[in-house]
Amino acid sequence: MRHPSTPIPAKLISRPNRFLGNAELEGKRVQCFIPNPGRMHELMVPGTRVYMIYKPGEHRKTDYDLTLVEYNNTLVSIDSRLPNYMLKEAINQDKLPEFKSYKVERTEPTFHDSRLDLKLSDGTSQILLEAKSCTLVEENIALFPDAPTKRGARHMNTLIKALDYGRAAVCFIIQRNDAVEWRPNKKMDPEFTQNIRNAVQNGVEAYAYTCDINLGGVEIRKRIPVNLE
Repeated sequence: MRHPSTPIPAKLISRPNRFLGNAELEGKRVQCFIPNPGRMHELMVPGTRVYMIYKPGEHRKTDYDLTLVEYNNTLVSIDSRLPNYMLKEAINQDKLPEFKSYKVERTEPTFHDSRLDLKLSDGTSQILLEAKSCTLVEENIALFPDAPTKRGARHMNTLIKALDYGRAAVCFIIQRNDAVEWRPNKKMDPEFTQNIRNAVQNGVEAYAYTCDINLGGVEIRKRIPVNLE
């Protein structure tokens, strides 16, 4: 998935709140939108090299989106909106063997008390799929979430109910290329950890994929193991 325009290098100054950042761009202080509600404490460090997309708009408060962070010589995509689009693109192009022959029938389908991300169909059966953005990697282990997520925990229970109508899956899109395994972040969110374990035990599928990140775009790279122990 290509960036809408070439990301512009800048230096992070501060993050006043979850969705707002201050950065130094070409010697000037500018504000930028941070499209990710996660804590990202290890990434949002003053002085860090970041990349922004120029995206002015009549109803926007800022002219830039902060999209990439350079962390330990690794480019990390922080835009939590991208996994849905990347999965849709990869599935429709038949690039993921786990969903071979399926196409995206609907985005943001409502099911029970939740709005999920994708509904897939092969003409006779369906898969309800939830996508989660993951940016936290410690010692090559991807961890999710980096902040407690009641919504994420609820989605795991919803996916169990979806099994009555076909397959159900959760996909963790690790927006960097340096992870070799995915695990739930039990210390950060024991409820989510318990719920995903229960979901998988009941038949929900769980997958994790790393990404290739560069200044041209972001795309799913490969599947890595999911470890729920």
